Amino acid sequence: MDHAESIARLMATSVTDLPGQVVLTRFRMALADSWGLAAGASVLEIGCGQGDMTAVLADAVGPDGRVLGIDIAHPDYGAPVTLGQSADHLLATDLGERIEIRFSTDVLAASFPADAFDHVVLSQCSWYFASYEQLRDTLAHVRPWARRLCFSEWDLRPTAVEQVPHLLAVLAQGQIEAAGSHGDGNVRTVFGRDDIHRVLADAGWHVERTETVDAADMQDADWEIAACLDYVSDNDRMAALPTEVRRLVATQADLIRATARDRGNAALPAYTIVAGR
Repeated sequence: MDHAESIARLMATSVTDLPGQVVLTRFRMALADSWGLAAGASVLEIGCGQGDMTAVLADAVGPDGRVLGIDIAHPDYGAPVTLGQSADHLLATDLGERIEIRFSTDVLAASFPADAFDHVVLSQCSWYFASYEQLRDTLAHVRPWARRLCFSEWDLRPTAVEQVPHLLAVLAQGQIEAAGSHGDGNVRTVFGRDDIHRVLADAGWHVERTETVDAADMQDADWEIAACLDYVSDNDRMAALPTEVRRLVATQADLIRATARDRGNAALPAYTIVAGR
């Protein structure tokens, strides 16, 4: 058993989809490797979700490190495994002793002493934020708590034509949200690399390095394509959009149907950033 599989087996979802969890864990390990986390480090993870990144971070910092994961979502959120169920499963493993998880926690309402952590992590969660301003305020709010910020997100710049359906699905969902039709999907505000560099600067962070991480085996393209096409097939939800937005979204959905596969669509690449104060 390789190391990625040993971590993947600690996640509740591995019971029903071990191969998929191994792919996800291997991707998260690549993100963590790009940040260069040291053994014994303390980490605050914002938007910990199901704990996929949390487990990898806990493994990276070792038995003398600690990881605090916080998420604004309620522990009952998620299916078929809820956030709470996933957290309980992870906390009961050998990594659990170095992990704490707090759900229903708004980071903007949280408070920690200066330099309470070595790193603050935001991994694949910036598109959940409602606006540029909310992300900026969050990044500024956490800045006194840690010397380093570790960030990752999907890159809107495809490196292969097969990634375009994923890009179209993300952009369409962003346009739907921008038109005021708020849902519970993975995309609320779409940020590109340049947007993130701007928001980091506005929040007082200085980018030290950035890397591209391969995400070829990830299933996110399939999930976002399905989410976009499900929305477009809902006549009532589409009718609520302004006419111009509805037509633009419908056109992009046509392009997705013409270019996407039924399954196995190529995910966009991901990028990572390490920023300092």
